[in-house]
Amino acid sequence: MAKKESKNGVKIIPLYDRVVLKRDEAISKTAGGIVLPDTAKDKPQKGTVISVGDGHVSKTASATR
Repeated sequence: MAKKESKNGVKIIPLYDRVVLKRDEAISKTAGGIVLPDTAKDKPQKGTVISVGDGHVSKTASATR
């Protein structure tokens, strides 16, 4: 990955077929109202796409995929 400086810090630019994601925040409270500590939270499996690379073309890639 390439990095560029910006006003808000370092901007990450993915190379080839890579994707940069920002993971969603973990739920800190259960439906019953119990507050969970950081160690009990599961890592979320959802996120927001921040940046996408240019892609990569290989000789073996099929056009009809």
